[in-house]
Amino acid sequence: MHDYLTQKDIELMKAELYDLETNKRPAVIAEVQRTRAFGDLSENYEYKAAKEEQRAIDSRMRHLNNMIRTAKIIDQAPKKGHPNGVRLYDKVTIYIPEDEEEMVIRVVSTVRVAPDQGFISLESPLGKAVLGKEVGSVVTVKVNDSYSYDVEIRSIEQSEDDGSAPLMKY
Repeated sequence: MHDYLTQKDIELMKAELYDLETNKRPAVIAEVQRTRAFGDLSENYEYKAAKEEQRAIDSRMRHLNNMIRTAKIIDQAPKKGHPNGVRLYDKVTIYIPEDEEEMVIRVVSTVRVAPDQGFISLESPLGKAVLGKEVGSVVTVKVNDSYSYDVEIRSIEQSEDDGSAPLMKY
């Protein structure tokens, strides 16, 4: 399985990987060695905590390497719809008539999702529904076989990936 990532996603992953390899992992290895000298490892909490942190760092490094290696690079332009339609990272104001609510979202890649900050995955029902659509479009968001809702695209502010969407940890 491949993740569809932007070039910016790859750059952020490489930067995190570099930091893990050159700063955090060497520091935690030094901590493991330091705490190992405390004696009996069966009751050495500091050693166990350092080893747990080392395993977490190693796991994150494997995850990032795998994501970078298997990624399919995409650009921000919509592949379907209209040239003036919603692209990745555009600020999109939508109106949900069912809730009488207006909200601003940004459709992002799967590794930069943060719904509480308005960053919605391009593979989510809402992301799929609005990507490529123009201002004034009313689209149906199909959540599952028994529930869907309509949203109206009220405005699109074209923007680029400014790096404000955080990388997900997993």
